[in-house]
Amino acid sequence: MTVTAVAVKLGERGYQVLVGPGARRELTGLLPPSAERAVVVTQASVPVEVHTGLPTRVVNIAEWEAAKSLATVDSCCRVFAAAGLTRSDVVVAVGGGLVTDVAGLAAALWHRGTPVVHVATTLLAQIDAAIGGKAGVNLPEGKNLVGAFWQPCGVICDTETLASLPAAEWRSGRGELAKYAFLGVENLDRLSLEEQVVACVTCKAEVVAADERERGRRMVLNYGHTLAHALEGAGLAGEPGGTATRRVLRHGEAVAVGLVFAAHLARALGRIDDARVRRHEELVASYDLPSRLPPGAEVEELIAYMGRDKKSQHDLTFVLDGPAGVEAVGGVEPALVARVLEELRSEALP
Repeated sequence: MTVTAVAVKLGERGYQVLVGPGARRELTGLLPPSAERAVVVTQASVPVEVHTGLPTRVVNIAEWEAAKSLATVDSCCRVFAAAGLTRSDVVVAVGGGLVTDVAGLAAALWHRGTPVVHVATTLLAQIDAAIGGKAGVNLPEGKNLVGAFWQPCGVICDTETLASLPAAEWRSGRGELAKYAFLGVENLDRLSLEEQVVACVTCKAEVVAADERERGRRMVLNYGHTLAHALEGAGLAGEPGGTATRRVLRHGEAVAVGLVFAAHLARALGRIDDARVRRHEELVASYDLPSRLPPGAEVEELIAYMGRDKKSQHDLTFVLDGPAGVEAVGGVEPALVARVLEELRSEALP
């Protein structure tokens, strides 16, 4: 199968997303002509090498969500300084969403803006995280609270790199796939892997082109994420492992729970009916994803994190399904949110 190019149409900031087997071998064609050196930001666990054709320094950042921090951005920038990186050179992010977020923010800050190219190596990064120019890191107070909009020069989604993904990463990616099914991407289960990635990238590219800075329509891309980010903030998602009584969710698994929660909340607000809620439940189940709150979830804590969500304007704002499709809904009463969260408790995860 040949490599497919999907355009993110943002005028002078527009770029191509290359999707398909072997796409990483086209990296040099995405690098800015001005670049004389490169820094590759990756992780030791990412089994993907890239060739920039330039003098290149590699920096491995730490694993897991704790590394998505200002401290990691600082360490990247220190490497940029040691490498003599200028704003005419290039940063290349090779990895999943954590890597593209950290490297993207570091590039946005270095010399007030240095080109970056993303080589996405997980399903979640290929269909979502690496595209659209949002880069951010976490604070103890919440997920992605410090960030910038910094569009890459290009994105590579080499589907060959997905062959080595562990089962948990596939599950996490399917959580984002489920989201796109409610944003107008139809018949995903009938498509090949490459076609699934192209379909999701095309959907996201269209939304980003219409609302680059997330002032309106782009909020729909956060469908399922308000609760997901709250679970991550509360330490119930984002890290691997866990115990027999408390297994921490991957990001996409938390999104799946968030999708089901959003459907139940939309029904409680009279926006959708029982059949539409069942559709959310059934789709999430078809991807073998969880649909209920993990053990240890505290309703008041989750609501506090939701109140600090980037969409909120001194209220509780959610992205919800409804008669006009998925859209942002503000001013939701905390008591109603608490009631729906209580309905979604479970003693064990699937």
